[in-house]
Amino acid sequence: MLPSLYGNNLERIESWLLKGGHSTSCADILCRYIYNGRNKKLLPQFSKTVLEQLENEFTSELPKPSSIQRAKDGTIKFLLELHDGEKVEAVLIPFYKRYTLCVSSQVGCAMNCDFCYTGTMGLKRNLEAGEIVGQYLFAYEFLKAEKGSNEPRPNIVMMGMGEPLHNFEEVKMALKVFTAEKGLALSPRQITLSTVGYLPGLKRWHEMPPVNLALSLHSPIKEVRDKLIPVNRGWPLPEVMEVLDKLPLHHRQVITYEYLLIKGMTDRDSDAHELAKIILGKRAMINLIPFNPYPGSEYKKPSTDDVERFKKILVSYSLMTMVRTTKGDEILAACGQLKAKQLSL
Repeated sequence: MLPSLYGNNLERIESWLLKGGHSTSCADILCRYIYNGRNKKLLPQFSKTVLEQLENEFTSELPKPSSIQRAKDGTIKFLLELHDGEKVEAVLIPFYKRYTLCVSSQVGCAMNCDFCYTGTMGLKRNLEAGEIVGQYLFAYEFLKAEKGSNEPRPNIVMMGMGEPLHNFEEVKMALKVFTAEKGLALSPRQITLSTVGYLPGLKRWHEMPPVNLALSLHSPIKEVRDKLIPVNRGWPLPEVMEVLDKLPLHHRQVITYEYLLIKGMTDRDSDAHELAKIILGKRAMINLIPFNPYPGSEYKKPSTDDVERFKKILVSYSLMTMVRTTKGDEILAACGQLKAKQLSL
């Protein structure tokens, strides 16, 4: 199988041109051609030989939709088939002015988090950078076909299948393509990467483009977090927080701490007070996520009153706190519900 055309940034295109004996003077135009709808008006600006080699050495195929499901709230979930037959899910989530695309970074996941449907799959393989970017290109083309060519480019949350920092090199390249002026030219502020605290990747965070970072914290209590996020046993929360505290943040940038509210397990008043102690003094936002049930899960979703009570405790500490609105749960498209499984509608 040929490598994906969409796993290349300007630097890689320049290297490819030099290797083929070509001038790098057309590299900028070639990137515009690749990432801006393959506009045929640009073709006269580089040689026929370059174009032929490009088509012979790379594939421009995007992931193919095996199914497309729609929720009543406007959420759209894609089950996308990759070149080897493996499948991942990507989710378009509607917000006020534009969509956000939840992107997968792996087929399955090795983290085995107890609250997450993806974790029941195990890890099948990492996605290549071109497959990560391909999810975005497919979803954006889908949106333009439905909404019109003026539809703004979606924001990105790397919160789909997989632990992004466990696939560090390919995710880094995908983020470079997303944010490069000669790529998709998204602002780093439009992208958020979520990790459960995979410490080897967090220690290399400085290598990433300056996108937003979110930590799946989910419990301040070691025994509870050990159960929910098994990697906490090897890389405990205090060590993770120590690394996060040293990360350079840009003006007005904060780290988002995602907190899963599970009825009777993580939604107690004492949990809220312990969480506040950990976050106080940090440039932080807390994002409360009511648990989204999935088939076979032992956990329950808390009541709306319990969620509001928990939030009020955090706000009493003057901590910036939001509750994530559940979207797409009827089609298993909400946080923690992805499993690359075709459902009967």
